Amino acid sequence: MRMFLMLRLFLVSLFIVFGTVSAKAQTDPLPSWNDGVPKKAIIELVGRVTKEGGPDFVPVPERIATFDNDGTLWCEQPFYVQMAFAFDRVKVMAPQHPEWKTKQPFKALLQGDVKTAATAGEKGLLAVIAATHSGMTVSQFEQEVRDWIKVARHPRFKRPYNELIYQPMVEVLNYLRANGFKTFIVSGGGVDFMRPWAPASYGIPPEQIVGSSGVIEFRLGKNGKPELFKTPKVQFIDDGPGKPVGISMSIGRQPIIAFGNSDGDLQMLQYTTAGSGVRLGLYVHHDDAEREYAYDRKSQIGRLDKGLDAAAKNGWPLISMKSDWKVIFPFEVK
Repeated sequence: MRMFLMLRLFLVSLFIVFGTVSAKAQTDPLPSWNDGVPKKAIIELVGRVTKEGGPDFVPVPERIATFDNDGTLWCEQPFYVQMAFAFDRVKVMAPQHPEWKTKQPFKALLQGDVKTAATAGEKGLLAVIAATHSGMTVSQFEQEVRDWIKVARHPRFKRPYNELIYQPMVEVLNYLRANGFKTFIVSGGGVDFMRPWAPASYGIPPEQIVGSSGVIEFRLGKNGKPELFKTPKVQFIDDGPGKPVGISMSIGRQPIIAFGNSDGDLQMLQYTTAGSGVRLGLYVHHDDAEREYAYDRKSQIGRLDKGLDAAAKNGWPLISMKSDWKVIFPFEVK
């Protein structure tokens, strides 16, 4: 009888221990995050702004969260994904443009020499974007993006680019939405490039995606059918100081929490944290060369220099990929 009682007590204790662990796992809103300053700051902000009657309560319509995309929600190295799309489009379109065989940076791209193409600088790369992102309707372009995202593979990870979204950030998006937040992408990337695939990856609808854009014209196509036509002219660059402008034009409300990873996000974080009430700006810091990439001040892609200093000055938490994230990509989750 005594042995039976001891065994029963042992089983009960196991149930209590594992039950507690299981309950903790179920109640943890950010299970892919290690306990640390960024995780604590996010959870504390949500708790304060959602506590009715509390001094920091924020009504649901004012709970706005903004996220940069490249380097914040998905991998941006060794070059921006939209540039990879443009480079591939150059090869597809080359038969209709024989002049590209001798014209840089198109010549280098056709030869697979991305380094030489990069020496053309911003002007040359914008010429590539203009050539590969125009001359068709918006719906045609969106289909090109959908077809490409299905077959394109990252040069290092050998996986589709939309599988290289960050699992911890997807959890943040879900956690914020579960607490009444509207989540927006505010990216320097093209809005027409993001809208075909981002809603399925992040749960963010097209109307909540803010990005750079070219001039679009309304035309009457074949048989008088109305269509929107993409031209090579630049309309708006949603980067740096353009991000707060884009937020004002497209959202009409000041965010109370914003996530970025580069100097291009600095003004968005400044704008977000300058308002009254509880506010938070966070930077994703790429410091894990083994699982992803390590870069900040000297990087040509996603440079974090002025933003790194501003984070220290303003008390914006740095999200360390190496220390704060248990996993990086969804396919690592077991």
